[in-house]
Amino acid sequence: MSLFNKVLASIGVGAATVDTKLEKSTYTAGEVMRGEILVRGGNVAQQIDTIYLTVYTTFIREANDKKYTDKAAVNKVKVSEPFSIDAGENKVIPFSMSLPLDTPITAGKTKVWVQTELDIKNAVDPEDKDYIDVKPSKLAASVLDAVKGLGFRLRQAECEQASPRFRGHYPFMQEFEFAPTGQYRSHLDELEVVFLSQSENSVELLMQIDRKVKGLGSFFAEALDMDESFVRATITTQDLPNLQAKLQQIISKHL
Repeated sequence: MSLFNKVLASIGVGAATVDTKLEKSTYTAGEVMRGEILVRGGNVAQQIDTIYLTVYTTFIREANDKKYTDKAAVNKVKVSEPFSIDAGENKVIPFSMSLPLDTPITAGKTKVWVQTELDIKNAVDPEDKDYIDVKPSKLAASVLDAVKGLGFRLRQAECEQASPRFRGHYPFMQEFEFAPTGQYRSHLDELEVVFLSQSENSVELLMQIDRKVKGLGSFFAEALDMDESFVRATITTQDLPNLQAKLQQIISKHL
């Protein structure tokens, strides 16, 4: 019977299971996440080589003129050394891990989750998935609020495959697409904002300013992307008191 149980456990039937309990479900980028991992023994004793916690997000990848939804790791940590667990035994493992400052925020179609994976030799590895809400860091939130304060409405937020030119730590960039209202409605089609890099004191922005083009040359201008300007700007905590005015000045230069 024991051998039969081992065979079943190797294919995931009656094997050890894992359940991760986070302190909360909403975090700010840059925050430390804490919680506990509960490992429950199955019908037989098993050797757990290690436990990994990985923060994943989804992004859109293009290949052969088709779009696919893929996933990418934002952070991955090892939270245990090898250990054994007896049949029916429960083990609780506390953990803490940082949520990087450049973790995508869960706006629009963007999803972020913490995945717990047990590494068990010669067996199906148990896993657990916990979705979380991610809010922007204080500086990133200030930038997004300043853009909205200028009369832009967030239309879409999505992680898309990064071009080699702008690729950083991850294979994707999160793009915030804003629709112009108010003073910019007659001048711009849209404004896209990307955070290329972030630290506690500064962020580097890439802004795509898409102008409205009128007249006979509008079709050719759009076809050749002559109606778009790409602008890089660094925003620091010292800019916060006049952030909206600084962004307004940058955008106005490219109308």
